Amino acid sequence: MTDLSARAGGTPSDSPEDLRASAAAALLASNRRRRRIRRWIAIGTLPLTLAALLFVGKILSMYAFAHQSITAYVADDYAGSEASARGQEFLNWFEPFKAPFNVGTALAGAEKLPDARAKLEESLDLATGLEVCTVRINLALVLERMGDAARAEGDGAGAAEFYGEALTVTTEMPEECNSDEAQEQSSDPDRDMQQSREDLEDRLKQKQQNEQPPPEEEQEQEPQPSDEKLEELEDKLEQGTQERDQQQGDDGGGSGTDKPW
Repeated sequence: MTDLSARAGGTPSDSPEDLRASAAAALLASNRRRRRIRRWIAIGTLPLTLAALLFVGKILSMYAFAHQSITAYVADDYAGSEASARGQEFLNWFEPFKAPFNVGTALAGAEKLPDARAKLEESLDLATGLEVCTVRINLALVLERMGDAARAEGDGAGAAEFYGEALTVTTEMPEECNSDEAQEQSSDPDRDMQQSREDLEDRLKQKQQNEQPPPEEEQEQEPQPSDEKLEELEDKLEQGTQERDQQQGDDGGGSGTDKPW
């Protein structure tokens, strides 16, 4: 019997082996295309993947370094606290004020006051909103301690200048620093920020006043006793003279010792 397709001038039907070979070739080509697509997708998303991994790693390292810094500070290990805080400075993108703030606080604990001041001032420049509240408190405390150090060295004028700078830092604190939200963001929630600020300002004013030199008129003018005081002194002198004369008369002119009054 003659094949109808051949009679119609068409090609004869492929054998089953040819069909399987064609299907396998088509499948391989499709797989190659998919692999190429996946490869380009992987290459295209690689920067995003790396950025995501870096983001997660930075977040985790920030919390780790912050925890280590706080733990070391509480244990009076200020060198360890400073080292951990400096670990936060690498790629300091998130809350950038915290790294210099923690470093400055650790330096203050180690009595490296000028370096602590520089770091806290750097933190203040980076802080925004309510972040400035706790930075200003610690900066003012460092300036107060610098004033105390100057006073201990006999530099009263320098001490008064430091106290004045500390007062300026506290008086320029925003009014929002007295809010509950600011208290929640404090580095030490157990410390009442508003009360600490008021106590600090009162203390600074008293210290600054104590270091102020007296006016030139008071320095040149000798203090003069009042008229009442002069009369009292004269009465005591007269009474002492009478007692001495009486004692000399009783002792036959012997020499006695005056008692202090």
